[in-house]
Amino acid sequence: MAGRNLLLVEGSDDEHVVTHLCLHHGVPEFEIASQGGIKRLIESFPIRLKQSDLDALGVLVDADTDLQARWRALRQHLVRAGYPKVPKLPKPAGTICQAPVDTLLPRLGIWLMPDNKTKGTLEDFLRFLVPAGSPLLAHVQQSVDGIPPGERRFSALAQPKAIIHTWLAWQAEPGKPLGTAITAKYLDASVPQVADFISWLRQLFFP
Repeated sequence: MAGRNLLLVEGSDDEHVVTHLCLHHGVPEFEIASQGGIKRLIESFPIRLKQSDLDALGVLVDADTDLQARWRALRQHLVRAGYPKVPKLPKPAGTICQAPVDTLLPRLGIWLMPDNKTKGTLEDFLRFLVPAGSPLLAHVQQSVDGIPPGERRFSALAQPKAIIHTWLAWQAEPGKPLGTAITAKYLDASVPQVADFISWLRQLFFP
């Protein structure tokens, strides 16, 4: 009997974005489990590795401010579990590690948002989906950048989130959630960065 395909994500926004991207691209269904934040995901990761009913386990996390530190935090669990030839750095097209021979460990994949190469978050990935050359995006950027320092309530790391949500607030149907904004075509799911992500999912779960 075929085992489960499971993708661990940090939160509900990640879950909804992945769901809508997969619907758009016709990816077969697999299980997505929101972990309620990066700390809980990192803690649960080695436990999930030992679940013998998994064919493949994917991990989707933000690189945040330090891509290499995030990678090391995940990589150490793979090395300890016995995965062979775990790369020192994440693969640009997403990392996939085959299970060690004669073990019940799953095939393992890791994707660091936004693109496995740069620091950032889910919202930085979604910036790739804003239609190229949009004059509205320039106004959004100016508005966010123009907030006086004393009135700015968000950190520099959260600025991409402020930009993408402002972008969505200025659409014909303001304030759509991130996932349904893809279905509504306010965000373009046909860009190369999405193609890379979908290719990684297919190789991991449906090789």
